[in-house]
This record gives sequence, structure tokens and C-alpha cells, in this order.
Amino acid sequence: MKTFALALGSGGARGLAHIAVIEALDDMGVKPTAIAGASIGALIGAAYAAGISGHDIRRHVLGIAHKPNETRRRLLAARSGSFANLLSGLFGQATLLDPEKFCTQFLPDSVPADFAALQIPLTVMATDLHRRAEAPLNSGALRPAIAASLAIPGLFRPVTIDGRILIDGGTTNPLPFDVLFGRADLVVAVDVFGIPAAERDDMPGTWEAVYTTILVMGGAILAAKLAHAAPDLLIRPNVTIFRTLDFPQATAILRAAEAVKAEVKDKLGALLG
Repeated sequence: MKTFALALGSGGARGLAHIAVIEALDDMGVKPTAIAGASIGALIGAAYAAGISGHDIRRHVLGIAHKPNETRRRLLAARSGSFANLLSGLFGQATLLDPEKFCTQFLPDSVPADFAALQIPLTVMATDLHRRAEAPLNSGALRPAIAASLAIPGLFRPVTIDGRILIDGGTTNPLPFDVLFGRADLVVAVDVFGIPAAERDDMPGTWEAVYTTILVMGGAILAAKLAHAAPDLLIRPNVTIFRTLDFPQATAILRAAEAVKAEVKDKLGALLG
């Protein structure tokens, strides 16, 4: 049987659809030889690379999403600053989330502290802010790397690793399948960006406009990458109706992504031989 590597893309809450893809792989009894992920794809990819099944990742996510008070508690614990910062005028510090604290609050406890302890090799895609270039991370401390990959500007503060200021990997490489070429016989990529299913004319809020702009840029980057060199299999779960921060809609997102399992089994099964 041929081997495959798996790329999991960014896309905010839509990235919960990655769980359905992982469940399909579990059903098939196959595992990738390497994983690469950006933003939410890095978060879920790390849990999968740690040996956690798709079913258990789903249970972990829904266990938090179904308890709004618990979610709020974890988000408060992940704040970058404190109420004292707010009183002293440091509004940005007080309102931003600390992505490393966020990982501590929301990653399963069984995800290890170091890349070397993962069961499947993982590449986490971040962006070097000052060099304006992608920054793939695959060794050393795991949680800071994941934190950097999901550090969406305006929501999370940047992360410093080895003297570099890093932000959301989706701003330079939203679906990092290209870093997997040569790592397996086949490369499978899961794109959860999506295109809106219907026209909208409602005025977005400030933060929604910022996040949507990042999606617009990421979509352009991905289109250019696909035109240059495409993965062997591109999977696009039907989760386009959901927005970047629709994490409270986790159950609905996973329900919408359920249909992708048959596609993964049919198309990947045929490719693997």
C-alpha cells in the first residue's frame, strides 16, 4: 500500500471539519507518515499526531463547546493581560488572548510538550512577522509553535520563538501541503477556507472584517499555490456557511462535515491501492 502525508488548513471554526477527515482515516485503519498544519489545522493536527483518535478529539471539542460557562472560563484564563492592565490604560494587552495560555486551556492534556514525543512527525506553519515570510516549525517545544500558528492578529498577541516574532501561519501558507512533498507517496490536503454559499450585504463588525480580510488573502495565496503545484488529493468539507469564530456551532460544523467521510474513504482508498 502507498503512503500518504496529510495537510490540515486554517479557517477558524470551519477547521473543526478536520475531525471528520481524521475519523474517516481511523475507520480506514490508515495513518499519515507526516502531518502539516496551519492555525486550527496545527491545533487539531497536533492532537492527531499525538496519537489521539478522531473520535476522542471530537469528544474533547464537544465537551467544551457544549458548556458555554466552561468555554468562557477558559477564555478568561487565556487573556494576555489582566483587569489591572485595563485600569492602567493598556487596553490592547488586556483584551488580547495569549495563544500559549489558549493552547494550555484548550489542547487535550495528552498532547506532549515537545515535537519529538509525537507519534507522527508534525510541521506547524507560522509566519515570521518582521521577515514577512512563512516559518515552518517541526522541532523543540510544541505548544509555543502551535500558539504561534494560531496567533490571528487582533485576537491573539504574537509569539516569540528564538528571537523571531511569529503570528498566524494562515497569513502566508494557509494550507501547507507543499512542505510535505517528498515525505510520502501521496499528499492529501484538507481545505476548510470555503467560499460563501450566498450573497451577503450586511455590514460586518470591525473584527469580522479583519478576520474575513485574512481569509481573502489566504484564499488568494492558496489559489496561486494550487495553480503551481497541487496535492494528490484535495478535500473540501462543505462548511462554507460557518464563520471564523463560530466555535459555539461545533456540533453543527461537525454534522455538516460528516458527508466528507465517504469522499475520503472512496478517493483516498482508490489512490492508496
